[in-house]
Amino acid sequence: MNDLLIRNGLVHDGLGNEAVVADVAVAGDRVVAVGADLGEARRVIDASGRLVAPGFIDPHAHSDMVPLMWEPQPFKLLQGVTTEIVGNCGYSFAPLTEESVEEARVSFGDLAAGATIEAGSFADYLARVEAAGPTNHVAALVGHNTLRLTANGVRTALSDGALEEMCRLTDEAFAAGAVGLSTGLIYIPGTYSDRDEIVALGTVAHRWRRIYTTHMRDEGLALEAALDEAIDVGRRAGIRVQISHCKAAGTPSHGKSRVLLDKLRAARLEGIDVRGDQYPYLAGGTFLNALFPAEAREGGIAAFQSRLRDRDEAERLRKRAEEGTDETSGLWAQATPEGVIVIRHHNESATGRTLAAIAAGRDAWEVACELVADDPTSMMVITLMDEDDVRTIMADPLISIGSDNGMPVGLDHPRTWGCFPRFLGRYVRELGVVSWPEAIRKMTSSTATQFGLGGRGWLGRGAVADICVFDPETVGHDGTYERPDVKPTGVDCVVLAGEVVVDAGEFTGERRGRVLRAASL
Repeated sequence: MNDLLIRNGLVHDGLGNEAVVADVAVAGDRVVAVGADLGEARRVIDASGRLVAPGFIDPHAHSDMVPLMWEPQPFKLLQGVTTEIVGNCGYSFAPLTEESVEEARVSFGDLAAGATIEAGSFADYLARVEAAGPTNHVAALVGHNTLRLTANGVRTALSDGALEEMCRLTDEAFAAGAVGLSTGLIYIPGTYSDRDEIVALGTVAHRWRRIYTTHMRDEGLALEAALDEAIDVGRRAGIRVQISHCKAAGTPSHGKSRVLLDKLRAARLEGIDVRGDQYPYLAGGTFLNALFPAEAREGGIAAFQSRLRDRDEAERLRKRAEEGTDETSGLWAQATPEGVIVIRHHNESATGRTLAAIAAGRDAWEVACELVADDPTSMMVITLMDEDDVRTIMADPLISIGSDNGMPVGLDHPRTWGCFPRFLGRYVRELGVVSWPEAIRKMTSSTATQFGLGGRGWLGRGAVADICVFDPETVGHDGTYERPDVKPTGVDCVVLAGEVVVDAGEFTGERRGRVLRAASL
């Protein structure tokens, strides 16, 4: 007798093939059969009129500390996501020393989800997450910002021996089970690095056959140069490359989606395995301090605050930001005060309002300086993209779906609660940007293959029993930037390693996730 039988659903294998009406039988944590009339089981779920797919895999998550929150957090399971890859954009929560952990507690901001950031090795971090019990499966990247902070502090130039120490720590993280290396080259201290530094760390990744993911130096004005750098790292280090949250950001760059895709294809023809991910929204979300030129943040948080409070220095930075000439200029010139919504700030009266509304007739730059000087790790949602670019990028088979989620508390980007259902409801059902088989492939096997997640991302005999059952007629998300934390619709059932964790659209309350280490995937 099988443990679970999902009966009479329209089954997608996750590989892009057409769906078939079939039963899915599960024993323990594995799928044991997909076919007709598979008999009975201890639990039978009627999936008539529903699509049955592999559990979705989020390649771009920031849920590193979510498992350490007091209550289990089902915000990804309710979207059908069974596995998250954390440690993106250069931010991992290990390795940290007693010295670097103090700076991390300030500069990592709300990414900590209210949990305590502790000093420790990458192995220590994974053990801590495992002991807490994640709500869904978690695989982790080691972040370049964290490596550099630990080995070199917030200094711009590398001190003697710092790069060697970063390589040692990277090697140690891979030995502990990190699935890859990430960079966030618009963030401090990653923005201070040069290409050779990243290649050196990439060479360590090559030895372990691990992936390199990058939040590039620029996604708008200098998009071409940033892509060239990312691809060259893959070329020189001999590693797979994942371009995080692919976009053509900022009004001056609208229409560059084809440039991005053409560069990916040219690199692949050269033999470099490069792909990307995308979230289905016109606005991004990041630290409010990303509006400012990189030079403003040299020397750490206290030095940054001092510059913003110095009127002459603030005016000098304004001129630099308004030029918007390269990847170090910040995002100021790529957006408008009306397109910036403050979503996290110590002053709660600022949250949920646009920068223009907060300024209320005052100079928006001066108000931005005041806000960030008061709370350097405050967060924003910033409208940067064009709908045609979003759809063009989405339609390409090299692009998977990734949420780039924030924390599931307070005001945050709606992608945190609804990225995958929004993609399915808005862009697949309503707009037909891609077919259902292709949409499911983008959320499953495409990512599993790229990140080496063996046994996941497909649905067939022998696969890990991570499964999502959803209604193609109702799946979606009605969350907005003003009210983002709306429960998705249409996701009926989620199975995590053979256990039903979302039943009739409701979370069962159990922490059933596992920490996925690269050596044991």
